[in-house]
Amino acid sequence: MNEYQIYVGGKFLKTDTPLLVSNPYNKEVFAQTWLAGSAEVNAAIEAGLSAEEAMASLPVYKRYEILHQLSEALKADRERLARILSQESGKPLRYALGELDRGAQTFQAAAEESKRLPGEYISIDWTPAGKGKEGWVKYFPVGLMAGIAPFNFPLNLALHKIAPAIAAGNPVILKPARSTPLSVLELAKILDQSDLPKGAVSIFPTDRETGKQLVTDGRIKMLSFTGSPAVGWKMKQEAGKKKVLLELGGNAGVIVTDTANIDLAVNRCVVGGYAYSGQVCIHVQRIYVQDRIFDDFAAFFTEKVKNLKFGDPLDPETEISVMIDEENAQRVQKWVNESVDEGARVLLGGKRRGAYFEPTVLTKTTSSMKVCALEVFGPVVTLEKFSDFDQAVDFINDSRYGLQAGVFTNKLDEMNKAFNRLKVGGVIINDVPMFRVDHMPYGGVKDSGFGREGLKYSIREMMEPRLLVKNIL
Repeated sequence: MNEYQIYVGGKFLKTDTPLLVSNPYNKEVFAQTWLAGSAEVNAAIEAGLSAEEAMASLPVYKRYEILHQLSEALKADRERLARILSQESGKPLRYALGELDRGAQTFQAAAEESKRLPGEYISIDWTPAGKGKEGWVKYFPVGLMAGIAPFNFPLNLALHKIAPAIAAGNPVILKPARSTPLSVLELAKILDQSDLPKGAVSIFPTDRETGKQLVTDGRIKMLSFTGSPAVGWKMKQEAGKKKVLLELGGNAGVIVTDTANIDLAVNRCVVGGYAYSGQVCIHVQRIYVQDRIFDDFAAFFTEKVKNLKFGDPLDPETEISVMIDEENAQRVQKWVNESVDEGARVLLGGKRRGAYFEPTVLTKTTSSMKVCALEVFGPVVTLEKFSDFDQAVDFINDSRYGLQAGVFTNKLDEMNKAFNRLKVGGVIINDVPMFRVDHMPYGGVKDSGFGREGLKYSIREMMEPRLLVKNIL
């Protein structure tokens, strides 16, 4: 069994509290690490504060070099790291390899954006009082940050905290999910060999009570959290005066019109609905199909879903595997059963075997059912009809969430209407809401979040503007 020491203030160490890591597919314990306690959290905070000046003064060329080297290191060890990620998360290897590729891109995009930190010249003499003066706005690092990452993208979503923090010149403490800590502890080994100031990055899992200090401690200047809305909004209330960035998921919807390429829409919606068993915050959860093509779409879609290959996530042929744990599979089963009791019809799936939940297609659902109203975070997709495009837009908007939406159409007016009327953070035309590249602004409205990720946008969140006004005459 492999052992992974936690990374605290530039040092690898063990604690008195071991944490066993198991493979969700076969439940085999294959690694051990340790939980940080309050002493380790305080040590990380003190080390991060000590590194603030060194990080802020890192020249741009050096930030670029470090981030580029980290990107290359991920590429060089891609296959081994992907297997570790797959084992700890139950993510099929094909998607784990994709996450490693995205992680390398995230570091590289941060490297490029480190050359373009925000700044602005302002004409002050718009009024007589400003005659003879000019202004400059320069952005400065906020200081020590805390990042809390979820289990579903244990590496890349952690990098969306770490990479922009480095580019902005901030030290950062990263807390991964307890179920998936290994990918980022492997990353800690890479970071330790870089030219980052010691103490600039700490990485460790904790229990929930100990980790709460990362939210409440006033010495930490910013919190970046990815996870559930209930937890995220509570953290914002408890965070005090620090800046907060929240990415909180949703129940993403798709509109398929009768002008769409049906083959494209079906194939993309199958991937968007069932990749990593739907455990993606922008996974396709609700599909609204124009009534004239509904029956053909539903038949084609369910046939494609039926042919998804279940198996060991380490098998390169596996397309769908177990969920992160049996508890979540039981929750999804309960929600599906409730929807059936309330009148929904199961077109495919609907059954659980241990931590595996069958790819499921439902219809005859209503917006009040949990499988529609809440974030199912499982392999469940609903199919419903609409008669006109305005109605479909209203269906998407009838939600407490607003992260991303997909629209399959070949009408320009429908594209424009979708962009102007959908109450979401991103509208994806002729693709699914699960589409994301790591440099685009990413985030949502309503219960889906607060602020934006995406390297350029994260960096701006992680800096503070300061104005200089000076005489020029």
